[in-house]
Amino acid sequence: MRTLKGERLEKELARLEAMCAYEREYAACTAICGIDEAGRGPLAGPVAAGAVILPKDCRILYLNDSKKLTPARRDALFDEIREKAVAFSIGISSPERIDEINILQATYEAMRKAVAGLSVQPDLLLNDAVTIPEVQIRQVPIVKGDAKSVSIAAASILAKVTRDRMMEEYDAMWPEYGFAKHKGYGTAQHIAALKEYGPCPIHRRSFIGHFVPVE
Repeated sequence: MRTLKGERLEKELARLEAMCAYEREYAACTAICGIDEAGRGPLAGPVAAGAVILPKDCRILYLNDSKKLTPARRDALFDEIREKAVAFSIGISSPERIDEINILQATYEAMRKAVAGLSVQPDLLLNDAVTIPEVQIRQVPIVKGDAKSVSIAAASILAKVTRDRMMEEYDAMWPEYGFAKHKGYGTAQHIAALKEYGPCPIHRRSFIGHFVPVE
């Protein structure tokens, strides 16, 4: 990827500096952890949550809301975040669990798993717009936090890339649905395949009743 220089580098560093506002506000905390999820809306596959503690004053160029990045950029950042993070973890809730307890509760569960999996105990969680139940650590919910906080942006990238790679593996198992392309979201292609072939084991039964009969 092209190396930034001069004015472009200055603009990128200024953008990242603005995304550190919450980390600066809570600078007295020892370990600030960003939390975000990927996969709440799809018709198939798990929901994934990322938890990331970055070093203080860490600057990772191009770090942003995962939805604003190309797949190639996300993949590169995925490796850099894992290399530079003080600690990181991914929590997963399966399609079966989503059907059992609903997507919101399954998302909270994935987030709790991610926090529990950290090798360093955080003393503050910066969350993308939610407050996670049953977590005793102090939490700060930030609306559109993945575009406002470097910690949450990093978590969003880890969650998104992890889930996308899982869906690509599922595509090899059930190629007729096109999971590698749409990652389980309700595209026209996916819905057409769902109607033609019926659901496979990773479809969320609680999500697909509008399209096909569900046992």
